[in-house]
Amino acid sequence: MFDLSASDLWDVLSLQKHNTRLVVLSATLLGASCGAMGSFLLLRKRSLMGDALAHATLPGIGMVFLVATLLGLDGKSLPLLLAGASVTGILGMGLVLMIRKTTRLKDDAAMGIVLSVFFGIGVAILGIAQNTGGAAAGLESFIYGKTASMVKADFWLIAIVSVLVCLTARLFLKELMILCFDDAYARSQGWPVLFLDLVLISLVTAVTIVGLQAVGLILIIAFLITPAAAARFWTQNLVKMLIMASLIGAVSGWLGASLSALLPRLPAGAVIVLVGSAIFLVSMFFGSERGVIRRYLKQRRLNKRVGRQHVLRAAFEILEDSTDSDDVANHLVEWSKLQAHRSWSEKKLKTLVRWCKADDAVEDAIEPGHIQLSEKGFAEASRVTRNHRLWELYLIRYADIAPSHVDRDADMVEHVLGVDLVKQLETELSEDLRLPKSPHTIEIEGEGGAQ
Repeated sequence: MFDLSASDLWDVLSLQKHNTRLVVLSATLLGASCGAMGSFLLLRKRSLMGDALAHATLPGIGMVFLVATLLGLDGKSLPLLLAGASVTGILGMGLVLMIRKTTRLKDDAAMGIVLSVFFGIGVAILGIAQNTGGAAAGLESFIYGKTASMVKADFWLIAIVSVLVCLTARLFLKELMILCFDDAYARSQGWPVLFLDLVLISLVTAVTIVGLQAVGLILIIAFLITPAAAARFWTQNLVKMLIMASLIGAVSGWLGASLSALLPRLPAGAVIVLVGSAIFLVSMFFGSERGVIRRYLKQRRLNKRVGRQHVLRAAFEILEDSTDSDDVANHLVEWSKLQAHRSWSEKKLKTLVRWCKADDAVEDAIEPGHIQLSEKGFAEASRVTRNHRLWELYLIRYADIAPSHVDRDADMVEHVLGVDLVKQLETELSEDLRLPKSPHTIEIEGEGGAQ
């Protein structure tokens, strides 16, 4: 059990302690910049790039340590270690681009190769460094992160890099947006795609290198991608996504570092990632744009609308062929005919009719064994049937689809035909406002006209 007091909680929340203030603010700033850069990586379909880059930094850290030690310098100097990490990180990303440009391998394969090879080299070099004596102790912290031991110089480094990265991203926002959504279009319009790719890689490299201190090279990919993926569930707008991803990253860093300060036995990097993952799960289920619950409800509403319109169109077509004037006048349709019209099961048809009643499209029938369309239901049935037949005629005339097969192709489209599209179909087909006849028995003569 963890022994927490109100004073400990207040010290963390109010950032009274110097070390706590440095750690929390560093993690917050890093989270904001990682969230923004992760959004571009996610949209560029290069989510593994941050992971490959982080693993590619390990050989540089080990080699700089060995070289500095041999030269009599401080092998654990942070500027030297980060410089070495930057060199091999950029080299790794250059190899990814070279493999992608000169071979048929995709981005994910190229990044997987670079990730595994560089990480293997880095582990081997660290093993050599460990054999040089106790001076190499602590280098493994770059693998797992050492957030709690940050000093003032680390904070200023993260703050300066985070601000510069965000300002650069804002400066190249329009260009990066084009690059992420359609690089082929950007290239055709004369945009320097390779240069923009290098700008994006440089920005990701910067936040990845400074993030090694906070969460380590293994968990930095989660800090890059998780906030962006969570923001994607809330919006379709890139600018809003960038802002939300930055906020989610900042909140993840702040809460994770604060919880780690309250519970010292928990490593800060892991807690930060767990907080970000919790936000991702909430976004995945409750996101207002792509959340699982919203998509389920939207799909359910669509299924109800489609099912209801299928019943109404089937009822309208039965009334068209009916010879009973009373049934036609009262909009009465026999249950057995309706069930046989689309081979519905009894249970399925009862569910569909219940949905129609809930929408006031069907009323309680005056005769047993029948359903009765309301005036609203009959009007909607006429509209849906007309849209369906307009689309059938269009497919027969312009898509060269056989009349015997066109009903199936038009079956789902009728539910999404808007007013403007219906007017365009009327213009193309030279139709007036009358209901077209069913084209299934129409013979096609000549080039494609329905006769």
